[in-house]
Amino acid sequence: MPSDLTILAFDTSAAHCAAALLRGGEIVASRAEAMSRGQAERLMPLLEELLAQAGCTWSDLDAIGVGIGPGNFTGIRISVSAARGLALGLDAPVVGVSGFDALTKLSDANQLPCIAAPRDQVYVQVPGSKPSLMPKSEAEALGPLFSCQDPEKQVQAIARLTAERWHDVSEPPAPLYVRPADAAPSRDVSPVLLDE
Repeated sequence: MPSDLTILAFDTSAAHCAAALLRGGEIVASRAEAMSRGQAERLMPLLEELLAQAGCTWSDLDAIGVGIGPGNFTGIRISVSAARGLALGLDAPVVGVSGFDALTKLSDANQLPCIAAPRDQVYVQVPGSKPSLMPKSEAEALGPLFSCQDPEKQVQAIARLTAERWHDVSEPPAPLYVRPADAAPSRDVSPVLLDE
């Protein structure tokens, strides 16, 4: 990793807006704000504040890291689309990092990363298989679980993983959805359209 590499990483996959700036292999600024709504409106100002805090500008960035989930559908879409837009505007590579990879970076080797989900369920990924959603009690039977409730630590892990992977980027990041969307189409009757 080049000693002067500057990476901005962010994540809105849960009820937070989190960002970290890594420069020369060290986290020089990071912040996480709890929020269940409003990530779309808060993300870009938060990133600008973080850059200003570290004395950086957008043009100083060598790469962007983004949390791709699993988690909240809307939150994942917010951060992934922001990262893809910034990558185009800055002509910088963008690395998508799953929550499982970030947790693996933070955990012991013998722990299974798990991410909280609604209704006492968790997202887990057993090595060698696809991610899945299951009741927490069922996941506990798989072995020792590791989760992290500190989004600032997680986004710092995303920044560090981006530093390891940024030179191998071939595709733009895509959201990691483990389950289908749970939003149902509206049951309201469509309005009658009148001819002019």
